[in-house]
Parts: sequence; C-alpha cells; structure tokens
Amino acid sequence: MDEDFCREQAQRIRTLAERADPFTRRRLLALVGRYDAKVSGLSRASNIERPLPVRTAPPASILSGAGEA
Repeated sequence: MDEDFCREQAQRIRTLAERADPFTRRRLLALVGRYDAKVSGLSRASNIERPLPVRTAPPASILSGAGEA
C-alpha cells in the first residue's frame, strides 16, 4: 500500500472514532494503530539501502553441452 493512502485512511478512521461509542472507538483506534505501523514500516523500508545481488557466471558444463541446437 502507498504511504499517503495509509495516512489518509488513518485520519478518516480517527475522525470516525471521535463520534463513535466507546466500544467502537477502541476498535477504530486499534485499526488506526495498524495503519500507523504500516506507514512507519513503509518509511523505514524505503530508507534502507539494499545491495544488488551478486551475479555469477553459469558453470562451463552448461555452456558446452552436446546435442543442443
């Protein structure tokens, strides 16, 4: 999911929670917590540098196979 989408959803749910009964408010705020966790996970994941995988040459036995066209 997109980071902006998660933030917008969390804000919408907070607005709903303000007008909800106590039981529903607790459930909605728990849902907001999940969206907040996704946003923080997405922003952390985008800041991590990942090394490129090392490419190795195929073994010579594959390249010198007899009978291939």
